[in-house]
Amino acid sequence: MLCDVSKIHTGLGVMPKVTHTTDDDNWGQVGSSKKIFTTKSLTQKGGYASRDSVLERVENEYWKIQVDDFQFWVLGFYRFDGEWKTTELEVNQILVEYTYTLHAKNKLLYPAQMVFAKTFWKVYMKQVIENIRQLAYNKEPYLYD
Repeated sequence: MLCDVSKIHTGLGVMPKVTHTTDDDNWGQVGSSKKIFTTKSLTQKGGYASRDSVLERVENEYWKIQVDDFQFWVLGFYRFDGEWKTTELEVNQILVEYTYTLHAKNKLLYPAQMVFAKTFWKVYMKQVIENIRQLAYNKEPYLYD
């Protein structure tokens, strides 16, 4: 979570690439937030896209973040909650469990939201995890942008 988010959220299909963040001086502390900026895509004009906030954090074990304040239509979703849990299995081997919960209010969109979550979002999050794995293998410094 303390890394350059533009190296993790690299875009896919309608999902634009994250370019940078701002207002992130306290990022990582519970209650802190940062603004996310993206490239232009079919669904977004580019620029400020959303806000990430830290809800919970236990050092080297658990993070819970919230993504909201969307500046574009996201199929009726109004918030995403992400949970990042790490468990050391043995020396130099860490199990990472990354879970997202997508929140929506419009029941009429539920079938489309389920398809989106079970197909596109699942594929996109696998790409995100692979990007994180590559950062770890490359010993990327734990900095954020």
